[in-house]
Amino acid sequence: MTPPLVLPCLLSLLLLSLSSPSISSSPPAPATVCVVGSGISGSSLVHFLRKYSPEPSPFGTIRMFEKNAVVGGRMATVTIANETFEAGASIIHPMNYHLSNFTSLLKLRRRISEDDDDASLGIWNGEKFVFKTLNLNWDFPLMKFSLVKKIVSLLNAVKLFWRYGFSLLRMQSFVEATLNNFLKYYESFDTRPVFGRVEDMLKWSGLYNLTRRSLKDELVDAGLSSLLIQELVTVITRINYGQSTSMSGLAGAVSLAGSGGGLWSVEGGNWQMAAGLISTSNVELHLNEEILFVSHHGTYYELNSTKRNSYKCHVTVFATPLDELDINFYPPISIPERKLQHTHTTFIRGLLNPPYFGLRTIREVPDLVGTIEDPNIPFSCISVLRKHNDDDITYKMFSRKPLDENLLDQIFSIRKATIRIDWAAYPHYEPPEIFAPFMLDDWHLYYMNTFESAASAMETGAVSAENMARLILSRVSAGVYSHVCGKESSAFSGCNGDLHKDS
Repeated sequence: MTPPLVLPCLLSLLLLSLSSPSISSSPPAPATVCVVGSGISGSSLVHFLRKYSPEPSPFGTIRMFEKNAVVGGRMATVTIANETFEAGASIIHPMNYHLSNFTSLLKLRRRISEDDDDASLGIWNGEKFVFKTLNLNWDFPLMKFSLVKKIVSLLNAVKLFWRYGFSLLRMQSFVEATLNNFLKYYESFDTRPVFGRVEDMLKWSGLYNLTRRSLKDELVDAGLSSLLIQELVTVITRINYGQSTSMSGLAGAVSLAGSGGGLWSVEGGNWQMAAGLISTSNVELHLNEEILFVSHHGTYYELNSTKRNSYKCHVTVFATPLDELDINFYPPISIPERKLQHTHTTFIRGLLNPPYFGLRTIREVPDLVGTIEDPNIPFSCISVLRKHNDDDITYKMFSRKPLDENLLDQIFSIRKATIRIDWAAYPHYEPPEIFAPFMLDDWHLYYMNTFESAASAMETGAVSAENMARLILSRVSAGVYSHVCGKESSAFSGCNGDLHKDS
């Protein structure tokens, strides 16, 4: 029998427990997110995390670590004689909707150079030009008229068709089919899942099989001639990825898409997109600080940096390739081995040496010199960036190895300035591609750049980041909502945005 005084006490305690807020039902403290890398992937991620977060947001502080003194990663510029040029990722396709929306959001200006459309092309086999388009004579006054330019452009199209025939149309169809599949990544959240693996992301869009076979095999099956593959296609893949047609098909298709018309860049440098997204996303930015050690402590990660600082992070995201970084993880992580393709970019202000190409005058040298796949050819391409006058031109060269002084003195008759950059620019593609996981452990350690093993471009970085933001939100806020921006998530109506708008 319960004593008479005990019963009122028990009832009082019960009423108190019912009226008092439960500790377990109180909202969790906002999570701290740490992002390593400030390129387009990292900057896009912080933008989408802020954009898609509900109110109250599950995220508090977002820290970003960049080992260099400036943001942008592989979006960088170089200055030669007081003129600035893109040194890394340089072109944007008209169907790159995320980058297009970023540019509009940040009120950046597009640069579409008419000179690029007028540029002449030559395909060099190490001894001679096997193909050349007509070159617009710089001093010929009529060339300033648009009608004359259109006629020259038409004649060049005829020359291309005469050499490569209907294979050009088949190549265009192959690229368009790939782009149409890629457009699925801009669909509504109602129809587009959140992907936890790269393989699932690619299979859903119909692009996975392109990572299993070489570009050459895909193009042969598409009916392209061997001449087109050996010459024009190879020139494009060597320029855009520094690799041959033995690269995997999806990356090769992205490379071919990057040779089309309507390409643009951000006036003043593409890096401004990263800077603007970081600035508008309330990010705590740490420049000149590299992460050396990451350890997991149950509910958070501890990050230790080159500045001997220690940071507590509930979510940690690597938005930079891990392949050549010396970072210690505890517990250790496991990712497939992947080689990066280094592209050596050399900027020269001066003048090419026509006899090196078997020509008499500089006007005979094409504006873009592309090369076929031959180990004896020391460079992938040479292109004109700016014609200051007949004797003063700024060039950009790509090569797989550094170009020594003696070779440059052979290729150029005049060199006023030379700048060299070694980029670990993109993965070395070799099908079938093997992908590291998006989630590096069972908690909240993520790796965004694994998507680069499918294709590497500014837009693919943004696409991967957008999916990663949804993936992190769906896992961190699992107790708050289960369908990220879907039909059953009324709290997120409007977060879908207009992803498929080229504004």
